[in-house]
Amino acid sequence: MWAESTLNTRRNLWRRLHWWTSSQGIPINADTAALFVLATSVRPQAQLAYTKGLSAVFGKMGLDNQPLCALASALRGIGGAVPEVQARPIVKGVLMSWARQQSPDLLLCAMVAWKTASRWGDAQPLSSIQFIWVASDEVIIDWFQTPKARRRAPFKNSRFSVIRGDLTPEIAALFRSLAPFSKITAMGTDGLDREWAKSEAMRDFTGHSIKRGAASELYRLVALGTQIPLHLIDRIQKHEEVSGERLADVSIRYGADPVLLARVLKTGEVSKYL
Repeated sequence: MWAESTLNTRRNLWRRLHWWTSSQGIPINADTAALFVLATSVRPQAQLAYTKGLSAVFGKMGLDNQPLCALASALRGIGGAVPEVQARPIVKGVLMSWARQQSPDLLLCAMVAWKTASRWGDAQPLSSIQFIWVASDEVIIDWFQTPKARRRAPFKNSRFSVIRGDLTPEIAALFRSLAPFSKITAMGTDGLDREWAKSEAMRDFTGHSIKRGAASELYRLVALGTQIPLHLIDRIQKHEEVSGERLADVSIRYGADPVLLARVLKTGEVSKYL
């Protein structure tokens, strides 16, 4: 099932679609859903988000969503996939400073999200059975351990995350306090965003800030000369990998510093010969 924040967003979107079709005296189907999206007075980025959300709902209900898929492609063609605003990246020290003042479940979720370059909403629903190896020097997570996820995408390179190095002993110790089959924490992205909004130190961040911060840290290390293959940066972010020594487009989107990204992409290794 979807994360809490995604579920709430799509429920609200479905209610809006239901109200709009009722006011127009037309049935709800993929064609009228596409008309609803086009009737909204929002930018292409928001229209693409609406289209993808409704397409997912129709797909989940076993209904035809092809008109919405076609609309999504058209919106991408006019810039709908280019985000207007992105979450501010958080640095590890700030995240850990907050997390160490919280309950063990929130501390564990923050650590797992950082070490796997994930959004809060990616780490939060992980259950104890998805930690398939737990030792003080290594923790392995199977992101697709649940039966439903196995049917959807069982053989992607990003299925597993291996956690080593800093924070690993603490993650292992905190994991052992989890009840069998329980989630890491009950607090979803919406709850985290509300909690952070109360804090002067955290109010500028969201659940997406963790992934952007971790990705930016990896790009900083590569720019400084650390030998990290770019396809592994795609993989740890759970993005579709591309062939060759390059980053997937979505991985580039998560980088916060364009100067670091430019250096990571290594065109300087060619221009020095010109």
